[in-house]
Amino acid sequence: MPVIKQKNQRVAVFMDVQNLYYSAKHLYHARVNFKEVVKAALAGRQLVRAIAYVIRTESGEEKGFFDALTKLGIETREKDLQIFYGGAKKADWDVGIAVDAMRIAPSVDAVVLCSGDGDYVPLIEQLKSMGKQAEVTAFSRSASAKLREAADDFIDLCADQEKYLLKR
Repeated sequence: MPVIKQKNQRVAVFMDVQNLYYSAKHLYHARVNFKEVVKAALAGRQLVRAIAYVIRTESGEEKGFFDALTKLGIETREKDLQIFYGGAKKADWDVGIAVDAMRIAPSVDAVVLCSGDGDYVPLIEQLKSMGKQAEVTAFSRSASAKLREAADDFIDLCADQEKYLLKR
């Protein structure tokens, strides 16, 4: 059954930038057009918050990208890349995104998660149990099938590469 999206719905968009970035890079050797991703996620509804979860590196080369997101009206939450003894690196925002989504959910009608990470299935299920419309926007070729099934709606970024990707 298709999900109903009405103009008066209040929407929060949570973007797992690392997930989208690496999906676009590995699948298409391209970058994500975040402006179009947010536009698709909104589908003509009222934006309450759009938050991009990003990782800072020691070199700081990503600062221009962070500034571009801000100019689009997207808030950024930044976290430093962790480098462990032996060279292993870790950088994920799963818990931070889930906590923010649960905190903001009472103020919105719909939550759009921009990530294909299957770790978010419990978040989607919890949002739905709260009576929220829980939607996912991701690249189908790298998105968890369980996440896609759990969501009320799935926007496939693979479906329109010209729109959602920026070629290098």
